[in-house]
Amino acid sequence: MTRATTVRAVLAAAVLLVSVFITLTMSPRLGLDLQGGTRMVLQAQDSDTAEADRESTDRTLEVLRRRVDSLGVTEPVLTRSGEDRIIVELPDVQDPRKAAEVIGKTAQLTFHAVQGPGGPAEDGKGLTLPDEQGRELALGPAALSGAGVKEASASFDAQQGAGWTVSLDFHKDAGRDWTRLTGEAACHPAQDERRRVAIVLDKRVISSPQVLPTVACGSGLPSGSTRITGSFSADEARELALLIEGGALPVPVEIVEQRTVGPTLGAAAIDAGARAALIGAAATALFIIVIYRLFGALAAVALAAYGVISYAALVALGVTLTLPGLAGFVLAIGMAVDANVLVFERAREEYAGRPGKSLRASLAAGFKGAWTAVADSNVTTLIAAGLLFFLGSGPVKGFGVTLAIGVLASMFSALVGARALTEIAAHSRFVADYRGVNGIAIPGRVRTWLTRRDPQLMRSPRRWLTVSAVLIAVAVAGILVRGVNLGVEFTGGRLVEYSTSRPVDVETARTALAGAGFGDAEVTTAGAGDISVRTGGLNNDGEHALRAALAAEGGETTKVRDELIGPSLGDELRRNALIALAIAVLVQLAYLAVRFRWTFAVASVGALVHDVIVLIGVFAWLGRTVDGIFLAALLTVIGYSVNDSVVVFDRVRELWGRACLEFPVVRPEGGRTGRRGAGGELKTGPEAPRKPLAEVANRAVLQTVPRTVNTGMGALFILTALAVLGGDSLEDFALALLIGIVVGTYSSVMTAVPAALLLERTSKVPPPARTRAPRVRQRAGRRDPHDNGARV
Repeated sequence: MTRATTVRAVLAAAVLLVSVFITLTMSPRLGLDLQGGTRMVLQAQDSDTAEADRESTDRTLEVLRRRVDSLGVTEPVLTRSGEDRIIVELPDVQDPRKAAEVIGKTAQLTFHAVQGPGGPAEDGKGLTLPDEQGRELALGPAALSGAGVKEASASFDAQQGAGWTVSLDFHKDAGRDWTRLTGEAACHPAQDERRRVAIVLDKRVISSPQVLPTVACGSGLPSGSTRITGSFSADEARELALLIEGGALPVPVEIVEQRTVGPTLGAAAIDAGARAALIGAAATALFIIVIYRLFGALAAVALAAYGVISYAALVALGVTLTLPGLAGFVLAIGMAVDANVLVFERAREEYAGRPGKSLRASLAAGFKGAWTAVADSNVTTLIAAGLLFFLGSGPVKGFGVTLAIGVLASMFSALVGARALTEIAAHSRFVADYRGVNGIAIPGRVRTWLTRRDPQLMRSPRRWLTVSAVLIAVAVAGILVRGVNLGVEFTGGRLVEYSTSRPVDVETARTALAGAGFGDAEVTTAGAGDISVRTGGLNNDGEHALRAALAAEGGETTKVRDELIGPSLGDELRRNALIALAIAVLVQLAYLAVRFRWTFAVASVGALVHDVIVLIGVFAWLGRTVDGIFLAALLTVIGYSVNDSVVVFDRVRELWGRACLEFPVVRPEGGRTGRRGAGGELKTGPEAPRKPLAEVANRAVLQTVPRTVNTGMGALFILTALAVLGGDSLEDFALALLIGIVVGTYSSVMTAVPAALLLERTSKVPPPARTRAPRVRQRAGRRDPHDNGARV
């Protein structure tokens, strides 16, 4: 066993042990659908400057969403109820009173000049407030507000002994105001009260520092060097930072109700989802073992390790886990097999294409040859995940975290864990000698069939683009004719609570409502056994039918609350999500253009748009609900689509630039090897003619089809199990991903590649430089133990 293999094995074992320890000792943070949480109802109040109407309440809701995200709650539900109420539901909140205190603060931050001790302000427009020590200060009018703060962060200052502080960075105009304010204060003598600047939060002085003696009169402090000190504890400093950065509430709010709510999914639904996930994952592992024999079994072990590592990372980072999130996590296990499949298929090519090559050398060449495809496809996904996290909010931000963890964990399990296991196995003479054991020496059935038939799929690229255009037209027709059935998260609806004479559990209530035609209703328990139903498009007749369905199970049913609610995925969240997605696509486009060619990049993004339109169109034709769960599935499909296209174009780039694949080798008189030009003359080196790009692309497609089929099958096993066995709660999620993966697999080959071929006809960029076929070098003086040295 080589030193590199030993290092990989030790590293994989260490990471796995740490992950197992975290899994056994830390509990996950569960979402509202799995565990329930805290529900608060906030009442917006009129202020001196704003009226508590629908518009100001919506703005207040978005500020509250930013605050909740800063609290570490990644899957909250915030909706407007009526004109001036906001419902906030926080999953698995450890201290509801603390959360209520932070959420309810107005957070009106202002910066004032100190005009002297005690008494009224000089101009009569300021304030008189006690400082941190309780001494009265006369403050001038507000020079700038917290709206000018660009960024706020809490940190511990151990060098100067200031303890916990909050650092501020202002926007450009506000930074100039801050410099002017501190410059004016610096004109007063040291220790003079007027050399202080007061920072006021909700009419309370939280810090009133003196401007340093080193600051000259009129100079002032620059924006980035401002710190708030005030003997804060760590929690107080972090709370202040998130309040400042989250922004001030447009109108004050009052908490009028606070109570716990039960999970939106019953135990039966959770058990069904877990059972479906286990069956799907086991089917995927069995499929990989059948295809790749021993190496497939080792890859399945690495995938199990991937599941433990990524789950431990989610738990350690405090990511809120919902049922769709867990289903997506299990789906990622099926998609994580992609890197292993890429390596094994490349190893099969090396073993079959170079007779006499050892298993170890073929496997090493497989890892080396698959590296660029694995790296490029995962980097594009990480780009999207990072931008969704930094630019999105709410569930979009949470999806970005989950996606990034899954990508990093899958790369580690494939390139470190699985590689260590397969390299150790390849050192065995038994594994190397018996073709039926290792799984690499046996060509796959799909590859054998394609080699024998050699279909010319790219001979007419316009034909495939016509098919894709027809699919898009049908999808758009569904969107225009049938319309998109938006869920209550997007449209808002009605929240009704009932009290029943007999206890009714969530699963029974949901089944009864589904039988009455309310299959999309969200059901939870609220307070002392009450049933809360949230649904869209509910008129009075529908409410009577809903109550009757519950009465059939719970006896006498009394309506406790009936309110109209706004969308939980509001305009700002949707706008931020679209902006984040658009920027992610543009950055991916730029990355692919640099790594590949602009034609390949545009074709990949075009295939992505194709997949999104087709998926939405299919749901429109089927009348399925487009809700938050669908949004998670759509984002997953986008990542899968780009990943698939990158793998295909990576092979096109490799084959296009490889000189030895251009024309068959002929041997003229004298024994010299060369290539025949179009006119029969012999050409060698860079001047040798190239195959047409369509032939190269066709060969690349045929070589990557086995990988595409095997990876897609791994994901389809899990999704089928979730759709059939996972219950109503996961049916739409699994259906969306099933459609998306099938369409994405098709478009990465039959849309992206033909589009790139047509774009290349108009491109003036020269073909890539010739490259040699990948070669694995061995150390000088050493030979593979299974290589007898014979050469023909």
